Amino acid sequence: MDLCHVPATREKGWYLALMAPNAKGPNYAWLDPSRLYCHPQGLQDCVADLLQPFQGDAIDVVAGIDAMGFILGAAAAAALRKGFLAIRKAGHLCVQTAAQPYSDYSGREKVMEVRTDAISPGVRILLVDQWVETGGTMRAAIELVERLGGVVAGVAAICIENSEGGKWIQERYKCSHCVPPRLQPCFDQHQ
Repeated sequence: MDLCHVPATREKGWYLALMAPNAKGPNYAWLDPSRLYCHPQGLQDCVADLLQPFQGDAIDVVAGIDAMGFILGAAAAAALRKGFLAIRKAGHLCVQTAAQPYSDYSGREKVMEVRTDAISPGVRILLVDQWVETGGTMRAAIELVERLGGVVAGVAAICIENSEGGKWIQERYKCSHCVPPRLQPCFDQHQ
């Protein structure tokens, strides 16, 4: 699909076709959404679809998860006219931080951190990441926010898979993603 083409009918998720499959092997995510982010209407529609369930909700700040969540998170923050907080992989922030270990989708052990002065008790945070596959990364972000007294106002990602971790998140938090129900099984099976 070319980066200027916009379909005549734009139903939720039309832009998912812009993503490219993994061509590098098992150490990489199974889809790359960078072309979606390059497509002006695709990115706008993706962000609008992610934010639609939160219209009218109290959100104080949008937090994006390192690194690809920064793109959607910053776009969502701009659309909501809210501030943006980066939740980083450990070792990148030069200020006081709270840290949380986790296992990512590939099973690698990592540590996530957030600056301690950015979240005060009661602050309502919309957490945004590119993808929730096993739920480990998002769950670590949730734990950081809640440990610092923040309230998770919601979770948004292009896809939230029906994995054990994805289900855990969806059962406990208001969630939004872009995959139409009829396509969810394909995304869960990485097809």
